Amino acid sequence: MSAPAGHQRSPIVLEPMAPTHLVDVLALGRELYDTTVKPYTSWSLSAVAGHMDADASACWVALDGERLAGFVLGSMGFDQRADWGNLEWIASAPDYQGQGVASHLVQACCATLTAAGATAVVTDVAARNTASAALMRRNGFKESVTVTLFVRDVESPL
Repeated sequence: MSAPAGHQRSPIVLEPMAPTHLVDVLALGRELYDTTVKPYTSWSLSAVAGHMDADASACWVALDGERLAGFVLGSMGFDQRADWGNLEWIASAPDYQGQGVASHLVQACCATLTAAGATAVVTDVAARNTASAALMRRNGFKESVTVTLFVRDVESPL
């Protein structure tokens, strides 16, 4: 992977996510995630901690020296399927997008979940997030079940 413009070239290193990464991971998530697209979830410390604390955690960070280039959060179990892994959150810092960071994170997460016994890895991508959909396709994911989320505001008349 090449370094972003203005940065000295250093190799991007993947490491299992540790508590020392939390501040940077939370900040990058707040910068990049539009949780209004998926209103049944939110980006928070508890979202990160739930994956890190799981028996089969598949949480990784991509580091450029001390700088966070990206992260992925995954763990075993999806809905009622204990044998499926869940890649729930992934992000690359803007300076590192398009450089393969996210693909390396997807691959590390999937390898960890497979080693933990996952028979499939599930992720969801908002319909308008074409870059993430392309990332997942490049990494062996295929579209499966499509669900449309219907929302009724409380102020809406019947």
